[in-house]
Amino acid sequence: MAHCFLQVALDTPLNSCFDYRWSCEPGQEPLVGQLVLVPFARREVVGLIVAVKQDTEVPLDKLKDAIAVRSQLAPLPERWIALAQFAADYYQRPLGEVALPGLPKNLRVPKTVALDRALKKLAKDDSAHDPTPSSMPVLNPAQQEAANSIGGAQGFTPLLLYGVTGSGKTEVYLQACAQVLGRDRDAQILILVPEINLTPQLEGNIRARFPGVMLATLHSSLSEGERMLHWLAAHEGRARIVLGTRLAILSSLPNLKLIVIDEEHDPSYKQQEGLRYSARDLAVWRAHQLGIPIVLGSATPSLETWHHAQSGRYRKLELRERAVRDAVLPTVKLVDMERDRPKDGLTGSLIAALRGRLDRGEQSLLFLNRRGYAPVICCDACGWISNCTRCTAFMVLHRPEHRLRCHHCSLELRIPRHCPTCGNVDLQPLGRGTQRIEEGLAAMFPEARILRIDADSTRLKGSAQEAFDSVHRGEVDILVGTQMVAKGHDFKKLTLVGILNPDTALFSQDYRASERLFAQLMQVAGRAGRAGAASEVLVQTRYASHPLYGAVVRHDYDRFAASLLEERRQAGLPPFMYQALLRAEAPELATAIAFLEAARDSLVFDAVMINDPIPMTMTRVHNVDRAQLLVESASRPALQAFLREWVEILRAMKSRVRWSLEVDPLDI
Repeated sequence: MAHCFLQVALDTPLNSCFDYRWSCEPGQEPLVGQLVLVPFARREVVGLIVAVKQDTEVPLDKLKDAIAVRSQLAPLPERWIALAQFAADYYQRPLGEVALPGLPKNLRVPKTVALDRALKKLAKDDSAHDPTPSSMPVLNPAQQEAANSIGGAQGFTPLLLYGVTGSGKTEVYLQACAQVLGRDRDAQILILVPEINLTPQLEGNIRARFPGVMLATLHSSLSEGERMLHWLAAHEGRARIVLGTRLAILSSLPNLKLIVIDEEHDPSYKQQEGLRYSARDLAVWRAHQLGIPIVLGSATPSLETWHHAQSGRYRKLELRERAVRDAVLPTVKLVDMERDRPKDGLTGSLIAALRGRLDRGEQSLLFLNRRGYAPVICCDACGWISNCTRCTAFMVLHRPEHRLRCHHCSLELRIPRHCPTCGNVDLQPLGRGTQRIEEGLAAMFPEARILRIDADSTRLKGSAQEAFDSVHRGEVDILVGTQMVAKGHDFKKLTLVGILNPDTALFSQDYRASERLFAQLMQVAGRAGRAGAASEVLVQTRYASHPLYGAVVRHDYDRFAASLLEERRQAGLPPFMYQALLRAEAPELATAIAFLEAARDSLVFDAVMINDPIPMTMTRVHNVDRAQLLVESASRPALQAFLREWVEILRAMKSRVRWSLEVDPLDI
């Protein structure tokens, strides 16, 4: 028997690579990329072999023996390990914290029962791979040019597919996929969407178009068994098309030839806990690593992507017209709420428009990005308001459930019968959420079929898809929804969109707020008139003269983006500056601030500016105070070099403060 030493990456918060001893016959050493069961801190855990060595610097008496190598599973490709290593280095996390959580949970448990069962199930699947599409709709000239450019691209080619809502970007994706699959029968294609509820419609389109091609889906709503099966199908190269949310970017795809990022501007592509990675940015790096094309599609591209296209780093493909013949973009009108006073949250103009659509048998959508009945309840007698006792936030009134609920810490309380301060029994809801709008509509239009789609109404598995299906079947007259309904859905009978209460984003301290608001308005407006019927969008606002709304009325993303980019350039903000955000959490705000001050003073670095620590906008969440410190540099390499040194210092600092570092933060 011969001995070798395995360097194994584990999911641990500090050093994630450890050496283990392994005994085997000569020539039968384990392979890099295999999973291995090892002892760690009085338990057995699964790790990833990242190196096989003949010697080790660890004293032999301190080495432990590896328990078992998962030889039944093909090793993870070295290029996949390189992707995980890049993400670990860039986002300043240990390799094991990136590589292991990116695998299905059933692969990371000590027992292999689920793995063996899934492999047997896949082995029985002998379905042939026939990439021939079932039908190919005729494209308009702009769509055809875009599909040919994508399908025929060679090497690393980043492409921005800039198309107005309803311009047929999905059809371009599908026909480009047909070209890639037809040219290379082993090719795999990865398609990412920002939200889970967008996968069923696209999944149906893909299955209908490519009935002979295995499709795998990867998102967090799958059961662990389903995710394991789909991940293995991708890992073994059986699945030719993989459709998923941001976690799918870390899937193993040995024959990846094309990546598509739909709605690339969407902030949902950025993970906001644990490893705070951007799936879009990792996708671009992965395409560069593999030397393959990548498509970033959007009607409202992120300013970073738009800047790359304007500077020539990305090639821009444009779809300026809607795909349906004679279909035009909806007419956008601003309803001045200072002149047209709202009743139950709706102006007279919007109520009249809703009545007209009901009379004609057409569908309407009211968009309000605030769920619940009302944002707060208050006492007119003493001024008490329903603040959360654990967060710097209001408790939202959920009237149908007879509860007050904090949307940040999930604290729930009964609705008080009287004011807890003065005893007044006349407590009033202040503001409106989707539940209250739904209630008001039911009173105004008792004959209408009204449906609300938000996180509260779609909690049960499958309920969101059933709700959307009912809209598509024409069983709904008025749809009330949050951002869940704003993008990706093709409602054929929808001819009116009413946008309620968008003004709050105009005054946010987040410099990205206007960019997000514009994208949101354009996306939800794009749900109207997609089948060719005349349509309109009514935006209720108290600031009708604001330039952002003027750009929405004109559907003028180009000029709006140009003005924002110039503002960012002058202010020294991304994409002209690179940032990292250090957050600290402690029972007392002073403790968090003190930690950040010590962090600020711990390292001086050329070309890097460290700002003073400040409390976060949402200072307290779940009885924990939070503060942040922003680090900036005009040089990405300089910032990365600083962060590598800084993280080591931070890890060595003795403090009970819980801290996290986010590179390229979206929320500041």
